[in-house]
Amino acid sequence: MAPGQQKRPGWSRRAQYGLFFSFVAAIAGLLVGLGLLALSLVAPNSYASVRGTALDVTAPITGAFRSVTDTVGGLFTGAGNYWDAARQNGDLREENAKLRRQSIQARAILQENAQLKAALALREKSVVAVASGRIVGSSLESERRFAVITAGSGDGVAIGMPVRAADGLIGRVVDVGATASRVLLVSDRANIVPARLLRGGQPVIATGRGDGTIDLRPLEVGRNPFRRGDLVVTSGTGGLYPPGIAIAKVIRLDDDGAIAIPMADPGNVSFAIVERPYEEAALPQPAAPAPASE
Repeated sequence: MAPGQQKRPGWSRRAQYGLFFSFVAAIAGLLVGLGLLALSLVAPNSYASVRGTALDVTAPITGAFRSVTDTVGGLFTGAGNYWDAARQNGDLREENAKLRRQSIQARAILQENAQLKAALALREKSVVAVASGRIVGSSLESERRFAVITAGSGDGVAIGMPVRAADGLIGRVVDVGATASRVLLVSDRANIVPARLLRGGQPVIATGRGDGTIDLRPLEVGRNPFRRGDLVVTSGTGGLYPPGIAIAKVIRLDDDGAIAIPMADPGNVSFAIVERPYEEAALPQPAAPAPASE
């Protein structure tokens, strides 16, 4: 016959004591419960006092267990919130970077539109405008200073025509293709522009220095007429450039002249206007064909 599943305490003194005290505790708990029940029926006020005392005794223990439970729960909740915050932070950084790129693109579009509107307004005011185009390149790191504009012989552009932007003079055309032209900038050493000082009208000569700046010299020998911040404009002498176009702004003085920076920087200008010269005779004339030999 198979042995029973429940083990008897046998002659183990420890097991017998444990069983005995379990019965005693159960009986004591039953008696206490019956006593409290009887007390609640016979004397409700006294029972309320006993219940309040029990509450005072058990409250610290309950609070301690609650603190432990809250702490453990807080650890798991805090960890979850930390990882969720890290994920949200990453999403916000990505969204911020996206918004920053869109903002930069929007500013670039607004700046380009403003330059285009200024160029179009300039063309509307100028009755000698030939063509307008985008500046697609400029040699700002070499001693020779050129720019390329997307307007060529197909648009009526010819060698020698002045090129300007809304901010001022850029240079003159030196090479022409069917759809593009090369412009010699005012900051090139080979470009000499007759000019005058806007303050006072004194005639000066503006010559490129090949480093992005312009050298200004007065035609009359004597006291240096320049001041820092002075503006220099074209004088119209020579018939190539129309008078009154801004050329440069003085940034520092030297012994008998001044150094200036161009008002129209091809590196910051997107559109330009090609104009006819102030006097048509100022354009270089094509060479006459050689007479046929007899």
